[in-house]
Amino acid sequence: MEDKTKYEMEFPIQVSPSLLYQYISTPSGLSEWYADNVNSRGEYYTFIWSQSEERAKLLSKKSPERIKFRWDEDEDEEFYFEMRIQVDEITKDVSLMITDFAEEDEVEEGKLLWENMISNLKQILGSS
Repeated sequence: MEDKTKYEMEFPIQVSPSLLYQYISTPSGLSEWYADNVNSRGEYYTFIWSQSEERAKLLSKKSPERIKFRWDEDEDEEFYFEMRIQVDEITKDVSLMITDFAEEDEVEEGKLLWENMISNLKQILGSS
């Protein structure tokens, strides 16, 4: 079993949770910021970038809170990536919580990648 490190990130996003959920849970929403194109067939999602294609299995989905995937290459492992919407009960501030895994020497690179992708998402949503 490979050893990967779990990491979590929080991104405040000024947008309604239901709109944000559309962007993290639907192929069309994910195609706008996460990958060049996303297709789904049943519980499998295919993420397409200019030079590559990766397939992930949908592990769980709870509207309008979270979605969790496992890459095919991690099929026999406990690794996954999850996008979870968190709303502060008092302030009603919305945050997108990311949980992901990477090899120890790739954690910083993974975080940078998420920061860039979430930055794209915020631009699309018109959120600061």
